[in-house]
Amino acid sequence: MSATPSTWPRPLRDRHGRVATDLRVSLTDRCNLRCTYCMPADGLEWLGRDELLTSDELERLMRVAVSRLGITSVRLTGGEPLLRRDLTQVIAQVAALEPRPSIALTTNGIGLAARVEELRAAGLDRVNISLDTLDPDTFTQLTRRRRLPDVLAGVEAAVRAGIRPVKVNTVLMRGVNDHEAPDLLEWAMATGVQLRFIEQMPLDAQHGWSRHDMVTADEINESLSRRWRLVDDRAERGSAPAELFRVAGTAHRVGIIASVTRPFCGACDRVRLTADGQLRNCLFARTESDLRPLLRGGATDEEIAERWLTVVGGKRPGHGIDDPSFLQPDRPMSAIGG
Repeated sequence: MSATPSTWPRPLRDRHGRVATDLRVSLTDRCNLRCTYCMPADGLEWLGRDELLTSDELERLMRVAVSRLGITSVRLTGGEPLLRRDLTQVIAQVAALEPRPSIALTTNGIGLAARVEELRAAGLDRVNISLDTLDPDTFTQLTRRRRLPDVLAGVEAAVRAGIRPVKVNTVLMRGVNDHEAPDLLEWAMATGVQLRFIEQMPLDAQHGWSRHDMVTADEINESLSRRWRLVDDRAERGSAPAELFRVAGTAHRVGIIASVTRPFCGACDRVRLTADGQLRNCLFARTESDLRPLLRGGATDEEIAERWLTVVGGKRPGHGIDDPSFLQPDRPMSAIGG
């Protein structure tokens, strides 16, 4: 039996007491890079046009999430979300929701320089840009594309546009770019962006992830500490994924996201929507709930919201990467949304 209108909004609470307020929305599974830790050189079999949610379908689901389910933050991801031609329209639609959520974008930065002003004007509040190296040859090795200047131009354009903060996400690969950690932090401080190192996660399409090859949070901290003294930022972390450290003697901070070695599942406030309308409770979930039949079959907003509540209610206590029974999800990161 559906709830009466007077009972809304209702929190997206799971059986462990966590409340989801942060919605990660993938706009496409396509990407213009071929990062070695994400997908094979030839790419993947992309979703068909009719499988993707339209901008109107996306707007409806986000409206339900914000007005009926207490979502306060929307992050648009991919694949590469800049490949969606209607990205500006989608951002404007989210900005028009009541109550207005904060709006963030996760991107590889290619093409951002040309569009950041229009995205900002549409309502974009924050941006995270993926950048794993400052060396052109290493960038080509990691991404199989010679696009480093385009990414750097995107970072600089976001800073000029007045977006605060601009965050740069870096994955270190053992024997490839792990030696660059101190140089990346020095560049980030000079550029005026906040750097966040992320432990490599088992989300590659090839299922080639190895715990031995992963550069751990402790190793990252040790590498940075050879050049700077890092001080724990004692500000309340809450549900934020990054542990923050202040660079002593400066106003700068650096984050380390230890998803594998120091998981933060107990404070997770995220829920995910894939580009083809699948609800996911976790990056590492092996189950999904398809909202497209409801959207395209005449379901009411209340019925969609009730399905959402049921899905989140069954969220597991953690991703279980350290459990011997852990199985990597079938979908890679590009298809799930970061």
